[in-house]
Amino acid sequence: MVEWDFILGQQKEFCKRLKMEWSPVDLKSMIAFNESMFSKVFPINGLRHHEDGNIDGWYLWSGSEIPQEDAKLFKPLYVEHLIEHRPVVLKYLGLPPGWRFQIDDKGYEDVWFDESILVI
Repeated sequence: MVEWDFILGQQKEFCKRLKMEWSPVDLKSMIAFNESMFSKVFPINGLRHHEDGNIDGWYLWSGSEIPQEDAKLFKPLYVEHLIEHRPVVLKYLGLPPGWRFQIDDKGYEDVWFDESILVI
């Protein structure tokens, strides 16, 4: 299993490279995910809202479009479970609220700020 300190270091370096503030999640915090995350579907997407109750603000899913049909399509998951199921997303979880990412299994990576995420 990957050490959490190593993952935090990856997050810090990634944010430093993009010249942005590092905003880490706690290993025991919860994120919202769609079950597509544990399939072989790509791309993988993530966006971060401000923390809301028990959810850190991260929403993760796989596929081209964000699932819209039903709010129940996103379920809570402890960050620590991503280590064994989808470790490829862990370096992005230090991005601050308002940021998004999309990656695939061929090396594609896009990271951008989306102000609309922060609009309440």
